[in-house]
Amino acid sequence: MKNLLCTILLLSACFFTQAQDDDASTIPLEERQNEVRLNGLYLVAGAFEGSYSYILNDESSVGVSVFLPFDDEIRDDIKYYISPYYRFFFGKKPAAGFFLEGFGMLNSYVEEEFFGFDVPTVEENITDFALGIGLGGKFMTQRGLVGEVNLGIGRNLFNSKSNDFGNEIVGKVGISIGYRF
Repeated sequence: MKNLLCTILLLSACFFTQAQDDDASTIPLEERQNEVRLNGLYLVAGAFEGSYSYILNDESSVGVSVFLPFDDEIRDDIKYYISPYYRFFFGKKPAAGFFLEGFGMLNSYVEEEFFGFDVPTVEENITDFALGIGLGGKFMTQRGLVGEVNLGIGRNLFNSKSNDFGNEIVGKVGISIGYRF
């Protein structure tokens, strides 16, 4: 687990550092169309979530987030998710400010069935797809550093067998930092 955490920190350091090149810093913010982010909230909780966004225009972007837990307690609940999204922005800066989001989420989790104290528990790995909505805010500096807060909720569409909402409802929450280039 320590090796995984060190690898994640090394990769994030590579993403967020830039050379002392005058050409990179002279690109206007309006012309930067790519963005990478790392969710700090999930890192504290024991999982990695990295995101990439492509800016379509001043008001919208598309992207994908990948979630991979490295803590065993989180891995018992969810194995991974891959979540493409579309965002519509209401800010003055290009693709920044308050946003609304529509997302899909391919996710894998463990569904457990309990039969009683003397009957063994049955666990089954389930892969499902969810659709959801979210909202948030993105804040940017003139140098391209990005801070983001977001919250989203969705519903799995196919494989939930239980009657409770434990595995039918999915959520996305984040406090992320990143860089637009």
